[in-house]
Amino acid sequence: MEDNAFSFNFESIEGNPMPLSEYQGKALLVVNTASQCGFTPQYEGLQSVWEEYKDKGLMVIGVPSNNFGSQEPGQEGEVKEFCETTFGINFPMTTKEDVKGENAHPFYKWLKSEYGKTPKWNFHKYLITPDGTLANSFLSLTKPQSNKVKKAIENVLPKNS
Repeated sequence: MEDNAFSFNFESIEGNPMPLSEYQGKALLVVNTASQCGFTPQYEGLQSVWEEYKDKGLMVIGVPSNNFGSQEPGQEGEVKEFCETTFGINFPMTTKEDVKGENAHPFYKWLKSEYGKTPKWNFHKYLITPDGTLANSFLSLTKPQSNKVKKAIENVLPKNS
């Protein structure tokens, strides 16, 4: 049953099962990413936010997508290598997924049906609470390390960490 974000499963960019239930009780920042976008430098900000908050209960998850401007044409291996070598990314990433339209990943279909939210472009950020509901979403223009995003993250971090 798809009551909340933790009901969904992705596959990691390395090809392993990646059930979001593994992160239950943590705050999630789920971001659809692309390697050839004007917002691609936000990988740096995502990594910085991940490093700042991962020990306090935040998971950052990148979801590579080719839905906007065909800006993620590469295969998973190329995407992973680009992110690691260019931006030093070590937060979890999924396989390439559709994030809008009828072939969208079920997580994105849930965001749309439950909250009326669909990514408008690459690097759209969804902040999920530790109980699996949507706390906030941020457009591509909002940098991950902005005060707006950081305050929202701090408001939903698990209280016991």
